[in-house]
Amino acid sequence: MDTLRGFREGVPVLRDLLDHRGLKASFFVALGPDNSGRALRRLFRQPGFLNKMWRTKAPALYGFRTLLYGLLIPGPLIGRYAADLLPALAASGHEVGLHGYDHVRWHDGLLKMSPQQLQQEVQAAQTLFTAVMSQPARAFAAPGWQCSAASKQILAAQGFLYASDTRGSGPFWPRFRDQLIPLLEIPTTLPTLDELLGFNGCRPRDFSRLILKRLRPEAPQVLTIHAEVEGGPYRREFAWLLDQALERGVTFFRLRDWALELLAEPQNIPVARVRPGRLPGRAGTVACQTPQEAL
Repeated sequence: MDTLRGFREGVPVLRDLLDHRGLKASFFVALGPDNSGRALRRLFRQPGFLNKMWRTKAPALYGFRTLLYGLLIPGPLIGRYAADLLPALAASGHEVGLHGYDHVRWHDGLLKMSPQQLQQEVQAAQTLFTAVMSQPARAFAAPGWQCSAASKQILAAQGFLYASDTRGSGPFWPRFRDQLIPLLEIPTTLPTLDELLGFNGCRPRDFSRLILKRLRPEAPQVLTIHAEVEGGPYRREFAWLLDQALERGVTFFRLRDWALELLAEPQNIPVARVRPGRLPGRAGTVACQTPQEAL
C-alpha cells in the first residue's frame, strides 16, 4: 500500500475480506512519508498520466488531502500507524513485506539515486519495519515496479528472500546486461484494476472477468491489488472476484510460500533479463521480464 489513507482504511478492509474466506495473502507496505502529492509532477513528465488520473477518478480513490501530501501539507509518516496493524496482519497468517520507504521518491527517482541513497531508502524502511515486527522484512516489492541492477544488488546483500519488482510471466533470476543478481524475482503477472479501469471502456466487472479467464491450474499467477482501490470504492467487486475464483477451485497462496518452494531447487529457476517496458493503461515505463535464458 502506498498512502496513509490506504494503510489505515483500506488494509483493514482487505484483511477482513480475506480472513472471512480463509485466504492468506502477501501485504507490502511503504512505511516512510506519504508524499503522494508530489506524484502530480508526472503530469508534466509522463504522457498518459492525466488520462489515467481522470478515468480512474483519482481524487475519489485517494482523497483530496492525500493529493496535497508533500506539496501543501507535510507528508505524514505511515510507519507511525503500523504498531497495531502490521502485527495483526501477521497474526492472521498473512505475509508482510516492504514496499519501500518514500514511495514517490523511489517510483520517480530510482534511476537517479546513488547506491548510497538506495541503501539509505531500504535501511530506513527496514528500521521502521523491525521496530514494529521485531524482525526485518524478508520480501520486497518495488514502488511502481521500478528496479535497477543497483537496487537488486542492495536487496540481495541485505538478505531478502525474494523480490517482486517487475512485471512478467513467472519466477526468474534477474539479469541486467551482464550482471546476474542472486535474488529470486517473482513478478506480477496480471494487469491491475487501476491500470485498466476505464481503459477502452473497461468496467470493474470486465476487469474481474478478464482476471478469471487468465487463471489456469498449470500456470500460477500473481495479482497486485491496491489498498486504496480494492480496499476502497471497489471492495465489493474484489469480494465478487474472490468468491468467483473460489467457486472455480482457485488456490490462493502467499508469495513467501511459493518462494521457499522454488528456492528448494534453485537450479530449476530460469534466468531472464530485465528491461523497461510499457503496459496497456499505465503511464510511464516499468521493469519487465524479457524472454527467459538458459543458465
